[in-house]
Amino acid sequence: MVQRIAQLIGVGAIAGILVAALALPAVGGIGITARNVATGFMNMPSDLETPPPPQRSTIYDREGGVIAEIYDKNRELVDLDDMAPVMQDALISIEDSRFYEHGGIDISGTFRAALRTLSGSTQGGSSVTQQYVKNVLVESADTQAEQEEATETSIARKLRELRYALAIEKRMSKDEILEGYLNIAYFGDGAYGVESAAQHFFGKPASELELAEAATLAGAVRYPYLYNMRLNTDDAQDRRDVVLDRMVEVGKATAEEAEEAKAVDLEDELDVSNPSNGCVPSDQPFFCDYVVQEIEKSDRFGENETERARWLRTAGLEIHTTLDADMQEAAQDAVDKWVPRKNESKKVAAEILIEPGSGEIRSMAQSRDYGPDESQLGMTSINFTTDANRGGSTGFQAGSTFKAFALAAALEQGKGFGTSYSGAGGSSTTITGQRNCEGGRLAPWPVKNAGDTEGGGSSMVSGTKGSVNTYFAHLQKDVGLCNVIEMAENLGVKRADGESFDNPRTQGNNSFVLGSEEVSPLRVANAYATFASGGTYCEPQAITSIKDRQAGRTIEIEPECERRLDKDVAAGVSYLLQQTFKGGTTNGLEIGRPAAAKTGTTDGSAAAWFAGFTPNLAGSVFVGDPRGPQNHPLRGVTLGGRYYGTVYGATIPGPIWQETMSEAVEELPEEDFPSAPSKYRGGGSPDAQQTSGQAMVEGGVPDVVGQSRGEAVAALEGAGYRVSVSETQVRSERAEGTVAAVNPDPGTLLPEGATVNIFLSNGSGRAAPSGDGEEQPTGPGPEDTGTPAFVPVSEMPRRQD
Repeated sequence: MVQRIAQLIGVGAIAGILVAALALPAVGGIGITARNVATGFMNMPSDLETPPPPQRSTIYDREGGVIAEIYDKNRELVDLDDMAPVMQDALISIEDSRFYEHGGIDISGTFRAALRTLSGSTQGGSSVTQQYVKNVLVESADTQAEQEEATETSIARKLRELRYALAIEKRMSKDEILEGYLNIAYFGDGAYGVESAAQHFFGKPASELELAEAATLAGAVRYPYLYNMRLNTDDAQDRRDVVLDRMVEVGKATAEEAEEAKAVDLEDELDVSNPSNGCVPSDQPFFCDYVVQEIEKSDRFGENETERARWLRTAGLEIHTTLDADMQEAAQDAVDKWVPRKNESKKVAAEILIEPGSGEIRSMAQSRDYGPDESQLGMTSINFTTDANRGGSTGFQAGSTFKAFALAAALEQGKGFGTSYSGAGGSSTTITGQRNCEGGRLAPWPVKNAGDTEGGGSSMVSGTKGSVNTYFAHLQKDVGLCNVIEMAENLGVKRADGESFDNPRTQGNNSFVLGSEEVSPLRVANAYATFASGGTYCEPQAITSIKDRQAGRTIEIEPECERRLDKDVAAGVSYLLQQTFKGGTTNGLEIGRPAAAKTGTTDGSAAAWFAGFTPNLAGSVFVGDPRGPQNHPLRGVTLGGRYYGTVYGATIPGPIWQETMSEAVEELPEEDFPSAPSKYRGGGSPDAQQTSGQAMVEGGVPDVVGQSRGEAVAALEGAGYRVSVSETQVRSERAEGTVAAVNPDPGTLLPEGATVNIFLSNGSGRAAPSGDGEEQPTGPGPEDTGTPAFVPVSEMPRRQD
């Protein structure tokens, strides 16, 4: 009680001096007069929050390996028990030798400081508790105004710190205050807190500091810039010796110990290292960047992006992720081997692996160094595996990898593996009568087979095996363009630029099934993972949990999964994509266990893809030119010391996938795919095919006999038919060059998109009646490049209304 009264008297005296200074006209007042100094001082606000100071956040892979550290300030909080006792003694000796005796304010020291304040100096005299208060105020300042208030040179600040110090001493023990101070103090050279300082300057934890090292660090806190031991070694060593003398004076070290410590050359003791900060120095930089983007862009982690970014860099988070270090290494080695980072052609390879049934991202690799200087060869800050809203690009056309979505849509409608189309196996065809999701009719679409097509496609099996464009063009028309688009969306595929497929360009895109939309490898891999999982779709996931040490909570992030596809449909697609290894486009790219895959090559080899999966791992690979694949195609390029006239999906992406998966699956159990559902054997259910058939055009074939060629073609195409004009004119009483006959006859009901044949008159007279041996205007049958004039109901394209 006596000590408490004495303290109040001392505080009152100190406050009186400070208030007297405040009363000067140059400074102004704060509502406290010299007549009620003690009462007014004790009534000042004293409820100071002491949250943990900002510290490093760490990103870990799924086995606990460190991927990266992210921070604004290099600080790692540790308990007082993890700080060497000699460090505690050194700090108290030089900064506040009566720390364990006073109640938060060293009255004699503060009194002297107050007197100096009157003469214009406000430095010195603060207890450890007061210094802790000041640091808390500085670290917790959220605005510029709060920052200026916490650091201003004024009597008002001194009074606030004094009042808070008294309150802190009532709420916290001395050891808690000392621990807080040693964790929050700045030791110079970017090191905050004694643990980070010990690691930075001496390459050891704070628990292992010796006398000379502890004295050096303790001496730095007063003026961390002046006593920066890396930049100002001599000044720091002189200050160290002052601390050692003070430790002897207060009985915390013997004279012999101090002399021995002084004999140590500080320059020889230093082992300066800088902890990595951010994704640039990480061995997995693009995955690291994806994790950062996931936190900063997700509403679940804060109200706005600024708040989330600060949380990430100051809360000392332990971020546990899905990355598999071995799979990542396998992927990185493969992309670097086939498309070296600094290749003169400036091509890039990007690969991603995803676990089916969870959506967990196992690897993210690309043949580029991570960095902001895009002008440097082989460097980029763009993550080409993902979408633009997660630090990626606006995507690349995915080629024939999209054909899997047409297969899924067809099987969902009940079509079987034997579904075939007349003319679908030819080298070219023209598709007419397609409609978009709004019912709008699309322009005729000429289709050719690409250079990596393996042969004709008379069924789903052969069409898939050989990646036959003409087959899939017919399949898309039969299934319905809108249904193929909706299937892709159902499997999580979206444009990498964030635009929905519900836009005029996509809705007018005949060639959707051939992968003419710009997407990311992540979306393709995750869609294929849905096939692998038996139809269960999961959102791509990079983070499994976040431990927030400041808030004392752990955020568990569970997979977001739901059934998007019937098991039989998924099994059917998997069966079809397995056939590509059996003499198809992926032949020779096997990985020694059951797998399914699809190549993809865009027009002119602008970009090349490979997507494939086992039952427990899916991956996709993209190879192309970030400057614009269409303007910088994969033709006549040299990569990894090899010259390529033309690059297809199986040329470079395929081997990358093969080498990566061969290693990646070693740690996974070998699993078989489910058997192909028997209901898809053959052409499919008649009932199912009937429902997928397109309705007959109302009114049937228009009567265009006698019209000019142009008028007739326009009328027939306007009715929704494809038109074939015979090059051989027939005898007819119609004027030369006008329509003599059509096949089928006018009024015949045909499905939209069916072929109507036109025969022009040579003007030589009436055609002979049937059976008299004269030429008949029967015309040719359906061409190899078109839809048949007479189509079974089971093969009628579905109309989109």
